[in-house]
Amino acid sequence: MGLKLAHIRRNYKKSKLSEENIPEEPFSLFEKWFEESVISNEVEPNAVVLSTVSENKPSARVVLLKEVSDDSFVFFTNYQSRKGKEMEVNPFVALTFFWPLSERQVRVEGFVKKTDSEVSSKYFNSRPEESRIGSVVSPQSQVIISKKMLEDEFFSLLNGNLPVVCPPHWGGYRCIPQTIEFWQGGEHRLHDRIRYTKENGVWKTERLAP
Repeated sequence: MGLKLAHIRRNYKKSKLSEENIPEEPFSLFEKWFEESVISNEVEPNAVVLSTVSENKPSARVVLLKEVSDDSFVFFTNYQSRKGKEMEVNPFVALTFFWPLSERQVRVEGFVKKTDSEVSSKYFNSRPEESRIGSVVSPQSQVIISKKMLEDEFFSLLNGNLPVVCPPHWGGYRCIPQTIEFWQGGEHRLHDRIRYTKENGVWKTERLAP
């Protein structure tokens, strides 16, 4: 048996992307598209695929974008996780946003830097208590004996009535982009692709073939 997928096809018609109506820098366009994805009721519009590389092998997973500021994309994770260790060795990453209801995709390529500890602690403390405890007790990406072990530690902290502070192995990253590509689905597979590339501090734009 095998999955027969050749018949799954969709014709994109919702919008167009033209060089004549885009801003000089990409963040304004990203914020516009993001706001429109929220209005379109995309499921978790801030979900983004984070791709890293270690020993010439790619690895990808979904994380949640938590801020766009200082010309960077901010997300948080465990520094000792697989992605954290890979970014420690190779800071160059890719981010991929996909908003199917809007028929749009945004691809970001750049490098990461850790946020200040104050930024990490501020966001950590804004999270629900259960989320904070989960981040403390989980040795992310490591092999564990059982889920029960995690649950026992989780409820021990939850019922301990002690403050849960941001651990040193948990915090944020800023992805500082070098290129950002905006993809708008088009009819007849003639999609619109506009790429911003930063050169000498200035963003330039190019149209790419679909």
